[in-house]
Amino acid sequence: MTSKPWLLHYDPGVPAHLVYPSVPVFHFLDEAARLCPERVCLIFQDETTSYREVSDRTDRLAARLRSLGIRKGDRVGICLPNCPEFVLAYFAILKAGAVVVAVNPLYTPPEIVHQINDAGLETIFCAGSLYERIQAARPTTGIKRVIVTGDASLQSGDVHFNDLLNTSMSLHSAGAQGNNPTPRASNTNGTSGNFGAFSSFASKSETGPDDIALFQYTGGTTGIAKAAVASHRNLVANSLQFKAWMSTLQEEQETFLLALPVYHIYAMVCGMLLGMAMRASLVILPDPRNIAGLLSAIQDNHVSYFPAAPTLYNAINNAPDVIAGKVDLTSIKACISGSAPLMEQTKQKFEQLTGGRILEGYGLSEAPTATHCNPLQGENRSGSIGLPLPDVNARIVDLENGSTEMPVGEPGELIIRSPQVMLGYHNMPEETALALRDGWLYSGDIARMDANGYFTILDRKKELIKPGGMEVWPREVEEALAAHPQVAEAAVAGVPDAYRGETVKAWVVCKPGQLLEEAELQAWCRKRLAPFKIPTEIEFRTELPKSGVGKILKWKLLGKKK
Repeated sequence: MTSKPWLLHYDPGVPAHLVYPSVPVFHFLDEAARLCPERVCLIFQDETTSYREVSDRTDRLAARLRSLGIRKGDRVGICLPNCPEFVLAYFAILKAGAVVVAVNPLYTPPEIVHQINDAGLETIFCAGSLYERIQAARPTTGIKRVIVTGDASLQSGDVHFNDLLNTSMSLHSAGAQGNNPTPRASNTNGTSGNFGAFSSFASKSETGPDDIALFQYTGGTTGIAKAAVASHRNLVANSLQFKAWMSTLQEEQETFLLALPVYHIYAMVCGMLLGMAMRASLVILPDPRNIAGLLSAIQDNHVSYFPAAPTLYNAINNAPDVIAGKVDLTSIKACISGSAPLMEQTKQKFEQLTGGRILEGYGLSEAPTATHCNPLQGENRSGSIGLPLPDVNARIVDLENGSTEMPVGEPGELIIRSPQVMLGYHNMPEETALALRDGWLYSGDIARMDANGYFTILDRKKELIKPGGMEVWPREVEEALAAHPQVAEAAVAGVPDAYRGETVKAWVVCKPGQLLEEAELQAWCRKRLAPFKIPTEIEFRTELPKSGVGKILKWKLLGKKK
């Protein structure tokens, strides 16, 4: 693998190496505002906001955050669904020199408490509909202020988003001059433009490329939720790597769809940040489950690119209006599929409908986010995660010793060295030492590489479950089940699912003399876990298989050979 055979299969014009500017990630936004100020940046519910407006408002909001006492390095939470306010809050936090902590808006109060306390949040943005949930979590956290979008009756010290922004203008102003202004000449790959000029406010925050930009919560290697710490340099690098990889997309000519939640690292980097780097127009969709709305958004805005999970592409393929030929999807040039395995049938049907290409890739929160992808113009291999991106070095090593490089075609653990690899886990030195060794990130995923440098994921060394691309750690589901007074013990693992790629299954042993129904246990979990974490299947057993030291043997439950 030291010969990097994958380089021979790169698309024309995709370089093996890139030059990365030493800038903070919000410079993508400010550079776009300088080069194409009136180009549409955000499209939300038929209203538009230009790059100039978004840059100005994030400057203003950043100044307001600083006036509240938020300083460089402070962590600030965002608990919002997809909406323009998420984008404004995200870049304002970074411009203020603070660190973004994206909180899943589906989380229950106990889950929110853990993340707030672990990150040390004192300030959090949230939707009005989520304010009561934040309030329920608040007494056992250090939250001092909540910034609320939409309607809510606030307690003292909290503030409405619009009041903080202090503007009479609509956040979703239609002041931009159309969605596709005349494009200026530009370089489609690598970097371009003047990366040396900071906005007037941003320069005051003294934010540099090596400063921390993001805490992204992930299961890591042990199943305990932890924050992968990413610098501005990490995010800039990955955005530019992927920009170079998308070799047929053009600066200032594309329309991206943000359908997946941008609090997830996948959509955050491969959607929002990539879009900013390409000066694309970003169509924001608040609920991807609304397939009719999603199809309208694609057709009405001539969407050319969007990242998603296989479940979403499958839903598009099977939508009645699509089957009936009532929806024109031919504006789509390319899509990225990640977070779960992509079925060949889903891929073929989507490409037939759109005329574009759907590329399966791979990434993880510890290297936010993409490290591998199939070529856009070259061989697109079904079942493979493709080739390492520019400046990504990848190896397959022995599962036992973690150092011996495996022969071509033989399975082992995938390890990665690249400029987007995280700094480490927040306040978890032992976990960091397990994941980062001698400059390499140990992914915990079992893979193999063929002679041409294409990689294929075979299994997970860790037990993270990804239903529909979301992250579920078996331990927290097991703890929720075990808390039921009639449950003696429980085990949880992921099992294949035709729709979501993978789903959560539980095996439960009841206490002597006790009987439970599946629906009863699911209702119990619903009070303690986000909906995507609730087991869709519960199998009751009289005992669970265990090793000689009492460890539950999940491979036996799954019917696998050791």
